[in-house]
Amino acid sequence: MVKTKVNLAGLTLDNPIIAASGTFGYGKEFSEIYDINILGSFAFKGTTVEPRKGNPVPRIAEGNDGILLSVGLQNPGMEHVISSELKEIKGYFKKKVIANAAGFSVEDFVILSENFGKQKNVGIIELNVSCPNVKEGGIIGSSPEKVFNITKEAKKVTDKPIFVKLSPCVTDIGEIAKSAEEGGADGITVANALTGMRIDLKTGKPIIANKTAGYAGKAIFPIALRNVYKVYEAVSIPIIGVGGVSSAEDVIEMMYAGATAVGIGTAGLINPFALKEIIEELPFVAEKYNIEDFSSIIGLSHRF
Repeated sequence: MVKTKVNLAGLTLDNPIIAASGTFGYGKEFSEIYDINILGSFAFKGTTVEPRKGNPVPRIAEGNDGILLSVGLQNPGMEHVISSELKEIKGYFKKKVIANAAGFSVEDFVILSENFGKQKNVGIIELNVSCPNVKEGGIIGSSPEKVFNITKEAKKVTDKPIFVKLSPCVTDIGEIAKSAEEGGADGITVANALTGMRIDLKTGKPIIANKTAGYAGKAIFPIALRNVYKVYEAVSIPIIGVGGVSSAEDVIEMMYAGATAVGIGTAGLINPFALKEIIEELPFVAEKYNIEDFSSIIGLSHRF
């Protein structure tokens, strides 16, 4: 019997699969087609202090083996999520969730961390300093000093583990990760979407109203894998590896690179059953590669 459990900063997951923030909403729609309690956990939609309408449409465009998304953190705001969504989640998900906190200042992250930290069904707070579709988010996530300060101040107001979700669009992702660790982060999420665009050949006009958008999907997997590998070498805290994962084999590869848990986003947007199928395939793929315990393979590639 393959042991699939992993320990993520004190939170025990039945398996390393996490539904990544953004494409999973609050899990309700997915819970209507299969039991989402098979997941290790899920990160709910990025939430800001105040409600946001998001970016203008069109927000979505196809890419080669990927998809462009420019939602712009549309969400009902922190108070609504706490009073409504988190309470409703308890009815269909019995495990602890990951609260994706999206701020534009130190004060925002402190407010979000303090309030989400009080919720019993929140197991981890993920500081989203790297949204590619809002100007402020990208600026925050590219500065080691700002990432350090945000993490340090957020840690002061909650006992819940703090993970920092980084941007791949930086000069040295290892340096940013190290600044988060020095600020007190309990873990790192590596990483948010890349930035891309598409242009209408008939008009020459950018297809996305915001012109550029976050680019995610299978095409970015090798880049995400490299970033996880680099961050693992820079820090000693656990990593949630995210980016282009679409198979059980990809999950194992991410763990070899250094991920303790693996976030899956776009694959679940394309195929609503993708996460379920990957979880069901994991034991069989593990046996194929003589893996008996998933905890034992974390960072395996760094031993060579």
